[in-house]
Amino acid sequence: MIKESKVKGLEYLYHDGELYCLVLRSDYGGDSISFFTPQTFSQQLGYLPHKKGNIIRPHRHVISKREVLHTQEVLFIKKGKVKINFYDLSHAHVGSETVSIGDLVLLCGGGHGFEMLEESIMIEVKQGPYTGEDDKVRFEGVEK
Repeated sequence: MIKESKVKGLEYLYHDGELYCLVLRSDYGGDSISFFTPQTFSQQLGYLPHKKGNIIRPHRHVISKREVLHTQEVLFIKKGKVKINFYDLSHAHVGSETVSIGDLVLLCGGGHGFEMLEESIMIEVKQGPYTGEDDKVRFEGVEK
């Protein structure tokens, strides 16, 4: 895997030119609103700092039909330390990354598996509805 990091606390992980994962570390900081994902992604990941007294005007989102071809998931590490193992489409292990409390991860390519290096809690956000076991292809990985 190739890790690209131009800004402290923001990492893009690639395999064969495809973005597999974006990691927003707990120590990421900035003064302005930033979005880290391309417009083509079905999940948009942004950082939105606001000063005391700022107001976001009330709003609602319009109904807009969208087609999701690939499930992307966001994980927030609430507790612990987790090793993420990445796999290509032929199920070969291509790399790993460790994330810790406060880190946020967008999984957007390839396959993945997890090893809990400590007692951990992850919060997951992804497109729904979940359609059961037919929603995933399971395979043997390097996890213990």
